[in-house]
Amino acid sequence: MTVRDKKGPTSTVGINRRKFLKAGAGTAALLGTLKAEFPFGVHIAEAAGPETMKANLGFIALTDAAPLFVAKEKGIFAKYGMPDVEVLKQASWGATRDNLVLGSEGNGIDGAHILTPMPYLISAGKVTQNNVPTPMYILARLNLDSQCISVGAEYADLKIGLDTRPFKVGLEKKKAAGKSVKAAMTFPGGTHDLWIRYWLAAGGIDPDRDVETIVVPPAQMVANMKVGTMDCFCVCEPWNHQLVNQKIGYTAITTGELWNKHPEKSLGMRAAWVDKHPNAAKALLMAVMEAQMWCEKMENREEVAAICAKRQWINCPVADVTDRMKGKFDYGIPGKVVENSPHIMKYWRDFASYPFQSHDLWFLTEDIRWGKFEANLDTAALIKKVNREDMWRDAAKALSVPADQVPASTSRGKETFFDGKVFDPADPGAYLKSLSIKRVELG
Repeated sequence: MTVRDKKGPTSTVGINRRKFLKAGAGTAALLGTLKAEFPFGVHIAEAAGPETMKANLGFIALTDAAPLFVAKEKGIFAKYGMPDVEVLKQASWGATRDNLVLGSEGNGIDGAHILTPMPYLISAGKVTQNNVPTPMYILARLNLDSQCISVGAEYADLKIGLDTRPFKVGLEKKKAAGKSVKAAMTFPGGTHDLWIRYWLAAGGIDPDRDVETIVVPPAQMVANMKVGTMDCFCVCEPWNHQLVNQKIGYTAITTGELWNKHPEKSLGMRAAWVDKHPNAAKALLMAVMEAQMWCEKMENREEVAAICAKRQWINCPVADVTDRMKGKFDYGIPGKVVENSPHIMKYWRDFASYPFQSHDLWFLTEDIRWGKFEANLDTAALIKKVNREDMWRDAAKALSVPADQVPASTSRGKETFFDGKVFDPADPGAYLKSLSIKRVELG
């Protein structure tokens, strides 16, 4: 429509036919590209459509946030009717927590790529200011495996791997010389904290008494190792590979060696946001799930690595990402290079996206082990509040995910660790009793 002002020139109100056709052609091209690249067609909205087209999602600069990067870059959020999703870098997991407590209404975030135990710790008020709970939901898991534990170059002669007993001797020598020994992780009670604690304790090293466990943001791990701040650390990629590339230390293990196909990060959302915007939450979830499928394909892994390395995401040399993204693990120890590692990052296969309740129970059990939760915690009630595997199944149905890619049960069953310990979700107390180093006393 056109209007003529008092001075006479014609101005356009709304959109003229030429611009409309141009915009329409651009939209058609975008939708055509999406349809060719992604398997589920073009879903602009489900039923009545999302209640909002915007959400603020946080991430930490790690490769297991790749599904969020891909969903944003390739227009998958927009495909599901959420074009205004912002994917925002967080300085640390502590900052992620604080911004989740604020919510977008308080200039924070609505959800995040997050360490799986954190939605439980935040929901229970265990890590929030004044212990005030902020209820959260887990909508999906984002990946399995492919975190690592790295060790400083000063221990190169020990060639430390799964067995930490030689490391214990090395640490004791260092302490006897009057020096401190420190193990770094990314958030108390989070996945990296639990992996490094399990690894140390399995070799007889008490992570609370024999070493000082410190918190370091992922992107600061390599710099801190370089100046000798810590002796070992646990984090996701690309920081372990960057450590090797800079010859500052080496990879002791990938965490899949501790527990094969272990759960890692999750898509966590504020419960209040999901309850207010159920259609939008479903749209977000469907977009992330489709991005996970895309990231899983080996033919896409080089592009996934290139996306991750970009300045707005991880901001690192692509060489620090590519090899391990494609399954090649150079541990930084002469002769120890693993091609086609079974512990490659898994975004979709092996039910990587589905949030098994049995896995959440393991994380809660380990946090009980180390005193983050009370021994009498009603784990079943807390999991029922936080774990929204029902939403995942609903999204999978809407996406027409094949039946063989949808778990039949909320439990993956018994889990066996590298040291022979077995976690039976039906009897977590027996698992706790079997562990020699712990902070909880059981009858």
